[in-house]
Formats: sequence, structure tokens, C-alpha cells
Amino acid sequence: MSGGGAPSPARAGAAALAALALLAVQPAASRGQPTRDLQAALDSAVQQYVGSPIVPGVSVAVVRGEEVLLRRGYGLVDLEWDVATPADAGASYEIGSVTKQFTAAAVLLLAEEGLVDLDADFTDYVAFDTGGRTIPVRRLLDHTSGIESYTDMPVFGELTPFTLPRDTLLRLVEEEPFDFEPGTALIYNNTGFFVLGLIVEEVSGQAYEDFVAERLFEPAGMDDSYYCHHELWRERRAHGYDAVGPERLIRARYLDHTWPYAAGSLCSTVDDLVKWNQALHGGDVLGPESYAAMITPTPLVDGSPVRYAMGIANQEVGGRRVLAHGGGINGFTSHLAYYPDEELSVVVLQNSTAPPGPASLATDLVNLVLGAPDRPEPVVFEGDPSRFAGSYTGVGRGADLTVIVSVEDGDLMFRQHDARAPEPDEPMETLYRGGLTWSEGPTRLRFVEEGGRVTELRFEATSAHYVLKRSEG
Repeated sequence: MSGGGAPSPARAGAAALAALALLAVQPAASRGQPTRDLQAALDSAVQQYVGSPIVPGVSVAVVRGEEVLLRRGYGLVDLEWDVATPADAGASYEIGSVTKQFTAAAVLLLAEEGLVDLDADFTDYVAFDTGGRTIPVRRLLDHTSGIESYTDMPVFGELTPFTLPRDTLLRLVEEEPFDFEPGTALIYNNTGFFVLGLIVEEVSGQAYEDFVAERLFEPAGMDDSYYCHHELWRERRAHGYDAVGPERLIRARYLDHTWPYAAGSLCSTVDDLVKWNQALHGGDVLGPESYAAMITPTPLVDGSPVRYAMGIANQEVGGRRVLAHGGGINGFTSHLAYYPDEELSVVVLQNSTAPPGPASLATDLVNLVLGAPDRPEPVVFEGDPSRFAGSYTGVGRGADLTVIVSVEDGDLMFRQHDARAPEPDEPMETLYRGGLTWSEGPTRLRFVEEGGRVTELRFEATSAHYVLKRSEG
């Protein structure tokens, strides 16, 4: 397979000229000249990443304020025809769940206009049998509704090739039990954003794609962003590939874009997503109160904090604040991040589902720009670890999740076991963080006590808050 290697000298030269071309169209007073060493280091990191045989191509943008540090395409946007990724980073990709922040912004715009009440039951706008539960619109925006996510339902695979009325999906989801009572946990949920798209259409009188194009893309100057209809021909549109092994790719499996919809059916370019970051976080999309609501996570009903706000995650990584979201859809993966304190945008779009993925590359690029993140200070647990040992089980994303906690050499060991897997995972590499909390990277494992006895384990990640109950016996 020919798509994963480094570009030819001619393509590399074109890429360097393209990076300068973007600077040339910026106002002279705002131009920033990145250091040659930093630009070379960023470029080298991406070259190495695209050296994988299952990463056909990526487009990357790293922009700090008005300073363009990297803006390039690498590899191939089409393997069969050996078509190089445009060196000016102008290829468009399916961005998957990065779509969710556009949907959230659309709902918040309508709320500003008094057309949507975030605290109203969402069934005021869309017919859905909730079994008597009241679910505010805002619970759809942060994955805390408890409704089953349609992408985790086995029947969804049978639905994907067909164009059917959208309420077909809602009728299928209605038949599924709730994962949890609204507001008591957080499980990543595409159904919520599917419903939000229907709400946008109901109250605006426009098709979702038309509303987003008119009210979001156009004001932000996003001329190369659009709804990803398969039949739509677009110049320089990347073709997607699915990884089926460490060295093999296949053409992306067909998915009718009736179904990802407001949860994942937008296409864009790295340039347009930088423009979006600058417009959204620069105050040009929403009013101050709506923007604050969009980026501020709402605690669960028991007061437990979460890190997912409205279509976007808000967290601290190594002492740095970051507002980010990733995306994955048949044949494509993506990552869009904004570091507000540094005014740094990082965008990585990839036309395959191969690991380690755009978020990993984006992290490497951020560390080159800002330096290695702070490491947490080690803390020694001085209590009796045996009181935490046992199995903790609850609903995870798409299946029950069990975390097996044991004591080995005086330390707690955590092993995850997804109900779909035959065996538990390898032990997690955790650090004690004080109190009743351990962590592995951004994932926190927090025990809950009742009456002096440990009864629960909260599995807290960027877009998850699973409530795992301790097994008796």
C-alpha cells in the first residue's frame, strides 16, 4: 500500500510555500513568524505519524493567536488513485462527533432567541416516550439523559445503509430501557444530539444543514464546510478508509448520512475549524451567558462533577485548560482543541480509523509548542488498601463495565472488564491522587463510602461518569 509514506521533495516544498501563503493573507500587524526549529519539529512529528501504513493522510493546523505554526496536508486523500493530500491543507474530511459543538451552538442560538427553553422537557418539541420521565433539553447536550444511544444498539448496523424517515430511529430507541435515571450518570450518547437536530428543525423551520450553514458556517467564514451527503461532489474531498489490522485498510463501510445527522454528519477542513475556534471562543457566535453555559459542565444531581459541557469537553490536562472534542465515523477520525490561556488551536483530520488517532498526534504537537505538561506530585496512600478490593459493576457505553480491584504488593490494582470481552484488560497504571481517588491519565477512579463502607466506584473520564456498584460477597 502506497499511502503512508513521507511526501516527495516536491510535495514537501509545496507544503512549505503553502504555510507562508496563509500568513500572506493575514493583516501585516498580526503576522507572527514561527521559529524554524519549532516548525521543523512539528512537521517532523506529523511526518513520523503518517509513516504508518494504515494512516493514508492527515491535514493539520496549529495556530497560536494569529501565528500559524503549522498548516499542511500529508500523505494521500485517495489511495486508489494515489492522490496527494493538498499541501495547503485544503482537503475536506468527515469530522464525525466534532459536529456536536455546532449542534450545541445552534440550540443555544435558538435559546437566545427565546425559541428553545433549555430547562423544558425535550418532548415539548419532539415526540418521544420517556416512560413518564422529565428530561430537560440541557440533559441531551451533556449526555446525562439516560436514553439509550442508538449507535450502541445492534439494530443500528442493519439501519445504516438505508434512507428512511428519521422518526424510524426514535421509535426503535423508545423500545430500549434507560441506561440510568436522568442526571445520575454520564454515558456518551448520540441519540441526544440526533434529537437536538430535530429540535433545531422544529423551532427554526429550516433543515438542520441549512440552519448550520446560514447561522454558523457563513458568519464564521467557513466556506469549505458542509453536510456530508454521500452523493455530493466536492473538489478535494478526502476518501475514508477503515483499519482492519496493523497493516491493512479497506474502503470505509457505507453509512447513509440520514443517521449520523446532528451527532456527526458535518464535513470541514482544518482552516475552517481554526476559523470556528476563533469565532466561537472569541465571542462572535454566542452571547457571553450562552458561551459560558456551553463550556461549563453541569454537575450530576448528586453534585458529582463532570467534564463534558454542551457538545464540548472542558478539562485540565497537565495544568492546562483545554476545550476539545474528537470525532470518529466510518473511514475518518478527527480532533479539534482550543487552549484558551494560550489562544492555541490544534486541528488534526485523518482519513482512516487507524490508531493511535488524531488526539494522540494533537497532544504531541501541543507538547512541542507548550512544553511537556506538569506531572502530578506523587502522593502516598497510608490507609488499608484491602477495604477497596472487590468487583464494581454498572452500565458503561454499550455494555456493562466491571472494574476488578485487588491488592498486589501493598498497592491497589485496577482491571477493566467490558462485558463484551472474554477477559479483563491488563492492569491500569494508576496514581493515588488523595482522598478516595486514583487516576490513570485523564481517567479518575473515585470510591464512594456509605456508613463507613465502600459501596461504589465512580469511573470518571472526559465524556463518561459511570456509577459502578460493589458486588456483594
